[in-house]
Amino acid sequence: MKGDSNAMMGASNAMNGAPAMMSGSSAMNAAPAMMMKPGAAAQNALPVEGAAPSLAGAVEWLNSPPLTIEGLRGKVVLIDFWTYSCINCLRAIPYVRAWAEKYRDQGLVVIGVHAPEFAFEKNIDNVRQADKDLKIDYPVAMDNDYAIWRAFDNKYWPAHYFIDAEGRIRHHHFGEGEYDESEKIIQQLLAEAGKGGVSNDLVSVSAQGAEAAADTDDVKSPETYVGYMRAENFASPGGAIDDKRHVYAAAPSLRLNQWALAGDWTVEGERAVLNQPNGRIAYRFRARDLHLVLGPSADGTPVRFRVTIDGNAPGADHGADIDDQGNGAIAGQRLYQLVRQSKTVADREFEIEFLDPGAQAFAFTFG
Repeated sequence: MKGDSNAMMGASNAMNGAPAMMSGSSAMNAAPAMMMKPGAAAQNALPVEGAAPSLAGAVEWLNSPPLTIEGLRGKVVLIDFWTYSCINCLRAIPYVRAWAEKYRDQGLVVIGVHAPEFAFEKNIDNVRQADKDLKIDYPVAMDNDYAIWRAFDNKYWPAHYFIDAEGRIRHHHFGEGEYDESEKIIQQLLAEAGKGGVSNDLVSVSAQGAEAAADTDDVKSPETYVGYMRAENFASPGGAIDDKRHVYAAAPSLRLNQWALAGDWTVEGERAVLNQPNGRIAYRFRARDLHLVLGPSADGTPVRFRVTIDGNAPGADHGADIDDQGNGAIAGQRLYQLVRQSKTVADREFEIEFLDPGAQAFAFTFG
């Protein structure tokens, strides 16, 4: 699930017209329709789950002309449903990227279907920049209207569908994890297609920053949305005032997984927007990593901010997007890694103060 970590991780409910999906911790322990035991792919025939649906409906293709299932006959295809601010997607991408590179010349085609969760993820320039930052050079279909998502009846980020050379879905996996098993399935489908010289070796991935694997043993905080449509555990006195400018007071204290605003904010459906400088957000959390999806002011002006942990500069516990004094800046609409604890994980109180107006805050995720 986005924001939590598990061997099988689902997705939270999308906004802006996406079909209904499993949301919150209810997705965490849900099983895909077909799960395989480790090593089973190499030993057993994979079932046929049906013909692969159409790839029609993308508003634009990046890194490739438009592709079709019919035109890909003879190739093994991996479809990766993702969106660029999703922490679970970011942690899976190093493996998808490695498979695309390793097996490209042996008949594998990887297609990233970018299905947006937030409105800003429909912006083609934003996704093009994310492709560049993430070193994604395989084809990406911009599925802004969820046409491909609906055709696959998909409900998760990330979701991987494995399609054989005859255009049939042979396996799927929802969420993070089981990377070795997924690669063995790619190898098996390539072998079935008569592709020679396919190595049995598995890729070795050393991911950094937000792409690094979560510390699943210590994640006790759930994905938390700031906009009122899906907000939970909001603790500022008086609660949220929807779609109206309001000066919020900090909560006198926070229990684990409670959060609060302080300062002049407008809380909207999928975000909170800061109207005056020096607004703050506090969150009491337990996890190694804390991320926050943020955007700059509406005109693109960067917003400076400062992070503290338990009232102090983060020091060695700073994330990839701030320095050890907690200083950072919002220069684009994306996920920012703000905390990576370097020692024992414990309940901590995070606070971020925005020194300039216009900051947009969307969602917390943990790892």
